[in-house]
Parts: sequence; C-alpha cells; structure tokens
Amino acid sequence: MHAHRVVKPPVFLSYSDTRRGERAVTQLEKAVKFQALHARPGAFVIPNPWDAGSARILSALGFEALATTSAGLAFALGRRDGEGAISRDETLANAKLIAEATDLPVAADLENGFGDAPEAAAQTIRLAAGAGLVGGSIEDATGNADRPIYDFTRAVERVAAAVEAARALPFPFTFVARAENFLHGRPDLDDTIRRLQAFEAAGADALFAPGLPGIEAIRTVCAAVGKPVNVVMGLKGMTYSVADLAAAGVRRISLGSALARAALGGFVRAAQEISEHGTFGFADQALPFAQANDFMSHGSGDR
Repeated sequence: MHAHRVVKPPVFLSYSDTRRGERAVTQLEKAVKFQALHARPGAFVIPNPWDAGSARILSALGFEALATTSAGLAFALGRRDGEGAISRDETLANAKLIAEATDLPVAADLENGFGDAPEAAAQTIRLAAGAGLVGGSIEDATGNADRPIYDFTRAVERVAAAVEAARALPFPFTFVARAENFLHGRPDLDDTIRRLQAFEAAGADALFAPGLPGIEAIRTVCAAVGKPVNVVMGLKGMTYSVADLAAAGVRRISLGSALARAALGGFVRAAQEISEHGTFGFADQALPFAQANDFMSHGSGDR
C-alpha cells in the first residue's frame, strides 16, 4: 500500500469551456448528471477513452458519460495489461487529463483501490475526486495469483470504506463495486451474487460482475440486486444489443478496452499493409485530417 497525503477534492472546471471563455461545468454538475443517468429507465452506454483525444471524439459523438480503461492506458504506455501494470498516480493523471478534456461526467477504473487495506480503497476514492472524477469502480481482485479474490469479509470491508469516503465528498460520487470471480477462474454465480448483494448493502451505488457467461446469467444478476448493474461489451462473440441488455435489466454498458483495441487493430492492419505489401490503401479508410482536427477542437458543449 502506498502512503498518500489526503487531498481535499477541489471543484474542477472543464478545460474545454474555460479555454473558450464560456461558463464552466463544475464537478458537482457533472456528478449530478452522472447520478441521474443511473436513475433513469433503460440502459446507457459509457464508452472508455484512453486519452484526452479519444475522450474529445466520444464527447463529440453524443455519448453522455465516459469511463477510463486501465488496459487501454497500459497499451498506450507500452505495457501488458495486468494487476499492477499501472500505478495509482499514473491512473489518476490519465483520468485527470480525460476529465479536463470534456464537459461530460468521467468515472475511472480504479483497479483494486491500489492496496489491500480498506483505507487504501478509501484514499483512492478521495484522490479520484481530487482528479476531477465523479465516479469510479473498485474490484475484489487481489492481484495475487495464489489467492486472486479477497475473502468475503475483507471484500465487503473494502467496499464499505470506499463508500464512506465517497459519502464524505461535497458531491454525489457514484461508486461501483466489482465482483471479479468470473475473470479469475472462479465461475461461481451464487458467490458472485452473494458478494454483489453484500456490496449493495454496504452502500455501493452500482454493481459490476465482469465476465458473466451470457444473457441468462446477466438477467439473474440484475434480478438479484436492487442497484444498477453494469455489463461490459465489445468482447468477441458477445453480440447482445443495447436493447437486449436493457431488457435483461442492465442499466449501464461499458466497453472496457474494446475501443482502444479497435483503434490498435486499424493501426496494425495499416502497418502490416505497408510492411507486407508495400501499398498504402489504408489511407482511404483513415479519418480525414480536417475531421480529426475538428474533433480535437470540440468539447461536449459544442454540439
């Protein structure tokens, strides 16, 4: 666990608006909007940019909120994704750049809170707020292959500490608790639901169990809890639509590293065409320079 000074979260302003001299969107306003998205009927999509530029593009395309991606950041930094690949400081520095690039609410993938102790989870929430975020998720994965998931009691204690830190903030920070059994070789739906129900009882605002095997498992989880459930899409073979997931009870749909990998896929195909064939046909499908430039000059308030 890293020692960090407790930071009182300031009210962050939108870089895009203050730069143009318009009224800035405050962190409180972003937080209230984000909270409302989780309360309305149906499901909303929260895509995952990996830098300020991708955040500006997603803002201009009409999405209502954004969330960071630890894997997307790892790839951008030239690292393999995995537990401990990205430090807390790196995660929050990236999140701050994204939050400042858009007027939209931004939440973050906060890994396991960057420490085993409940206070580590609490401190990470406080630091996330100080970086301009209005939401974040903390998982029950330990990062230790020998015992990949925290025991039930410790997992709930960590959620409770994160919730307490979130409730002490001067705005409604949306805290998501993640149960990661299915990502770590423990495909136990009953235990996953038990954990999610306990996380809900501890005060989590939304719940997430990545890796659920299909729509029936998703429906079962959604029916077993009272708080909004997040599902990650963009995985190969997962062809459910927003409407399908909403009908199953899902309220929030994230994309994880899918957009980052889609961008890398286009990059790799273009580079392979050059290296293997000596041709440049990829340029016909590339985003025109003027359009790319236009995206970078727009925040969400410009639409």
